[in-house]
Amino acid sequence: MQFLDEDLYEAVKNYIPKVSEYVNSHGGGITLLGVKDGVVYITLTGACGGCSMSLMTTKMVVQKKLRELLHPALEVVNVDGTPENIMPDDAYQGFKEEEKTQEEEKQSQEEKHGMLDNLKHIVGL
Repeated sequence: MQFLDEDLYEAVKNYIPKVSEYVNSHGGGITLLGVKDGVVYITLTGACGGCSMSLMTTKMVVQKKLRELLHPALEVVNVDGTPENIMPDDAYQGFKEEEKTQEEEKQSQEEKHGMLDNLKHIVGL
């Protein structure tokens, strides 16, 4: 598969709500953890987390739907705490974009605070 981890992460992130419909109907959810070399790492949450059918749900529902939507060779792993289902430390986790957004929000708040202080000073408060 010739996708960049970042591109695949974003594509999966956009499709997770659609793929989650079945899992949600059973009181569960899907959290996207990361992507590494065409392998998508998720965790099933809620009622589906730790369920004895979680492997089947991961492969027959989540992986099948993502293969239909994105690429037929896509692999999905449910990171469930077992040694065979762990996510590599160097998997792309989308943090760069989130950190950038958080930094922009922080900077925006500082600018607003600075303007408010200036207005208070002008008005004499």
